[in-house]
Amino acid sequence: MSSPPMRNLILDYYDRLPGVIARCVDDPAPVKDPANFSPGFLLPELDDQIRRFYGCAEAAWWKLAEGLSMLDLTRNSGTRTTKTLASLLIVARAVEYIRRTGEPVLIFSPTSANKGTALRDAVQRAYECGLVTPDQLRVAVLVPAGCRDKLRDALPTDRNPVFMYAGEQPEHVKALGRQFAVEYAASLGANLWFSLELRNYLIADAARAFFEHDVDPTSAARPRTHAHAVSSAFGLLGYNIGRDILEETGAAQSADRPSFLLVQHLGTPDMVINLRHGDFDRGHMPDYHRDGWLWKQDTDPHFPAVTYDPHEVLDPTFYTHQPATSPAMNDLIARFGGDGIVVSLHECLQRYPEVAQWLSATDRPLPADPRGVREWSIIMALTGVANALERGLVPPRHDIVVHGSGMYSRTDYMPLAVADTIEVSTPEDIARVLKA
Repeated sequence: MSSPPMRNLILDYYDRLPGVIARCVDDPAPVKDPANFSPGFLLPELDDQIRRFYGCAEAAWWKLAEGLSMLDLTRNSGTRTTKTLASLLIVARAVEYIRRTGEPVLIFSPTSANKGTALRDAVQRAYECGLVTPDQLRVAVLVPAGCRDKLRDALPTDRNPVFMYAGEQPEHVKALGRQFAVEYAASLGANLWFSLELRNYLIADAARAFFEHDVDPTSAARPRTHAHAVSSAFGLLGYNIGRDILEETGAAQSADRPSFLLVQHLGTPDMVINLRHGDFDRGHMPDYHRDGWLWKQDTDPHFPAVTYDPHEVLDPTFYTHQPATSPAMNDLIARFGGDGIVVSLHECLQRYPEVAQWLSATDRPLPADPRGVREWSIIMALTGVANALERGLVPPRHDIVVHGSGMYSRTDYMPLAVADTIEVSTPEDIARVLKA
């Protein structure tokens, strides 16, 4: 196995981050309103401790097959997802604020699991690198109960609690978290940073474009499509900020901008529906009919031809309904081309040997038994690519780059014990713990 091109997507592009931040943020100063606190967007100066903290932000560029590459964003063994990058910058901003002011910060985030894992991993790294103490920086996450098995036992929960929400709508964790922040932020004895904010996640992902330009730049002679399994498409929106910067400096040309393939699942196909119809009405989904013990349809190539359940949740990570990012992503696809496709678990299992063959060229092979998979992002994306090519949704002469945003199995980590989580259903439940 030959070694792929690699970069540290934070350290290798640290000098470009102020320009990315300036594009995303009108005022980088801290926000002191308790219900809307932000530490601001200043990053710490690089020293040995900070370099060690950022050391896990590596990415690789794998050639999987002729015309098929993967941007591997799963290099951090503590997370195995792209959420590492944004989480490191979030924690670094908190560290810089704490150093300047001496005030403690409590990061609080609703999450479907991966972002929470990455924030907890980044806080643990900050402790280990001597950047802050648990008295200065803590993190609390609020997770739907259906995502419990994705959480890792990597950070003590006595000071950094994991709240579990067992309500019927997993996405309600966002509203519950916001309600708690509004009602209780001023009474916690620390600055509560409710980190569910788009710009916190766009900034890190701009480096994807810088990395691509360094190792495999786009060319009008070789049109390219970027494929990504998405819930809200933060990664692609961040990538496009990086492309804007490259084009404005003359390093790349807008004529070379890739098109985009959004890959989703039947549980939340909202971005694909909105892209194609301009709204989020699930009535646009094709009608499925029973065929033995499966459900089938042959009227819309953008949806699974076969599924075990027309409403299945392939991976609970992808839980966002009606994402506010849809209009921005639709505009990019209108300008540069692209499409969307929805995949089913049945299709992923059908494609599993093919996907396994592609990933055998990397150091992140699939488990032999798909029942061990706990994060399906890369498998979903590659299945979507294979189906889209077969159905003519991607131009046949395009090179394809898959954003490898997440993949892990049950052998990759020790799950968090049920006893280390706290079940909550109201803001008061959360407050009783964080005010203690």
